[in-house]
Formats: sequence, C-alpha cells, structure tokens
Amino acid sequence: MKKIYSLALLIGLFLSLSSCAQDAHQLEDQNNQEIKLKPVLTKAEYKKLLSPEVYNIAIEEGTERPFTGKYNNFKADGIFTCALCGNPLFDSRTKFKSGTGWPSFYDVYSNESIEESVDKSLGIIRSEVECSRCKAHLGHVFDDGPDPTGLRYCINSLVLDFVPRK
Repeated sequence: MKKIYSLALLIGLFLSLSSCAQDAHQLEDQNNQEIKLKPVLTKAEYKKLLSPEVYNIAIEEGTERPFTGKYNNFKADGIFTCALCGNPLFDSRTKFKSGTGWPSFYDVYSNESIEESVDKSLGIIRSEVECSRCKAHLGHVFDDGPDPTGLRYCINSLVLDFVPRK
C-alpha cells in the first residue's frame, strides 16, 4: 500500500512540476513558434510594474481611446499574446478591419486562450473578454463579426504584445 501511495505522490509531483515549467518558461504554437510565458503576478505587483494606462485597462477594466492603439491598423503575421503574462490570445490571420477603432479578431488562438463573462457596467449587457491565464481584461466580444464565426473580439492594443511568425 505504501508503494502505491508513494508512486501516486511522485506522479502528482511530476505533473505539478511539468505544469510549472511550462508556465514559467515558454510554449510552442501550432507552427513551432516559440512563445515566452511570464509569471502571473498579483494586482499589487502589476501596479508596480505596469504603466497607469495598462493597469487601468488590464486590472481596472478600462479601455483605450478608439483609433489610438498601436495594433489597430497593424498587419504583420504572427501571434498576439497577453502583455501581462504572454498567453497566446489571437492569430493575426483572424484579424480584420472592423472600423471600430480597436484591433478586431473573428476567432481566438485556442479555446483555452480567453474567458468570457457578463459585463453590465454601462447599463447594457456585453460579454467581457479576459486572458484565461492571468485574468487581465482585454476587451469585449460581439456577434457582429465576419464569417466563419460571426464574432468580433474588440481588444485593447495596450494589453497585447506581438510575436512575429517565424
């Protein structure tokens, strides 16, 4: 019985260490693109590290002014990642010009990239989009996007980083 228990503990420790190693270092996307992950920090730690504008958007659920973000008219090929933790969020191949003033995507990088929640902050019901890894506020998703999904992920540039495709 002790041998089974010890084996279970070793397997659990191995799985835990494997997960931590991936979180702390890097992962590869579907095209063997290396994406570096950053550690997930507390709100207090982010407040010390982030600019007031990025903190306002990512942590306090603010937004940047339309047509001011560096990725609004950006057309390079690669992966958009979370500026806070490095989590891959959107592939540039799903970016489209929505005319709204914010970078827009019709699909997420993977089903595990983001989380959605109900946002009633403006007296209307919207779907908020957050990074699934660090819970940073990214923007909102609407159902007025192009085919094939019909979705428009309207995302703040200040909470995005970009990794060019190899």
